[in-house]
Amino acid sequence: MSFELKQLYQGFRDADTVLSLAEQIKAIAPQLPEPLKVMEVCGGHTHTIMKYGLKQLLPENIDFIHGPGCPVCVMPKERIDHAAALACQPNVILVTLGDMIRVPGSKGSLAQYRAKGCDIRPIYDPLDCLAIATENPDKEVVFFAIGFETSTPMTAVLVELAEQRQINNLYFHINHVLVPPAVDAVMADPGVKVNAFIGPSHVSVIEGAKIYRPLVDKYNTPVVVAGFEPVDVMESILRITKQKIAGEPELDVQYTRAVTEEGNMIAQQAVKRCFDVRDSFRWRGLGPIANSALKLNAAYQHRDAEIIFADCLPMTPIDDHKACQCGDILRGLAKPQDCKVFGRGCTPQTPLGSCMVSSEGACNAYFRYRGV
Repeated sequence: MSFELKQLYQGFRDADTVLSLAEQIKAIAPQLPEPLKVMEVCGGHTHTIMKYGLKQLLPENIDFIHGPGCPVCVMPKERIDHAAALACQPNVILVTLGDMIRVPGSKGSLAQYRAKGCDIRPIYDPLDCLAIATENPDKEVVFFAIGFETSTPMTAVLVELAEQRQINNLYFHINHVLVPPAVDAVMADPGVKVNAFIGPSHVSVIEGAKIYRPLVDKYNTPVVVAGFEPVDVMESILRITKQKIAGEPELDVQYTRAVTEEGNMIAQQAVKRCFDVRDSFRWRGLGPIANSALKLNAAYQHRDAEIIFADCLPMTPIDDHKACQCGDILRGLAKPQDCKVFGRGCTPQTPLGSCMVSSEGACNAYFRYRGV
């Protein structure tokens, strides 16, 4: 492992530093003008908070609210049904990222379809699609692409490489979604009490911290872009607390070892070359959100699985199981333990909702780290 990679986390799990930050927060928290409700948008932050017991180190007037920053969790059932319908086609190999295979659609998960004989291949590197398509020239290979701004550039690179190498049997079902419109949708709900944000760091590495500045201005709330280690999160809470006490909300980057204001311009240009913004996309738990997702642009429509396989794709929106509260959890209106089936009918082995499936899901984090 290189020295540069170690710099991203070395020293940022130090217990004494975490406890020192907790004491500084406790010392100034009584000056807060109102209870601090911090939404950590990214599921990676949720897992850090739960794994290291950070909530227990904070005073009662500071709480975490879990946001919709888990790409698997926000995928609606009808999109998963799209993947299942594609996999059921006689000449198709469906390829998708690992967590996606266990998320329940309306008629089962992709893992269940795979057990029935469908050729579904979970991967962790999207570029594996090139080899799969090359090795199976008589098959139609469909990459079911998911993720926020973090993973979108890799799909763009994959699209361009498939075109350059003339791999004509590789198609794309695009489900890439965008963070800022989702946060806007959360804040539009009058029931949400969020008054500060921990900004997603991986998204910010690609898009730059600048994408959160409109949130600061529109909602008059602090946004601190934080790294994923416990020291990162606690330092960000300290910075947010100081902003709230001063009454001066700002965009702040705590994760300066990886995040800049402008982001990765090369990655951003790759995305612009391949994708357009959709007019609307339906999010699990949040409903339709305008301009919140991407699609292949006109230059690549000959690879768009939603066009090529349109006749076999179901179009009816499908809601979650009535007992599942993933929607409320993703909107910051409930915690996992508020759900009646949490840890009972819904577990990582038998998930009813997407928040229990993904390694970034809030329910998964609560189940894993609270001794359920």
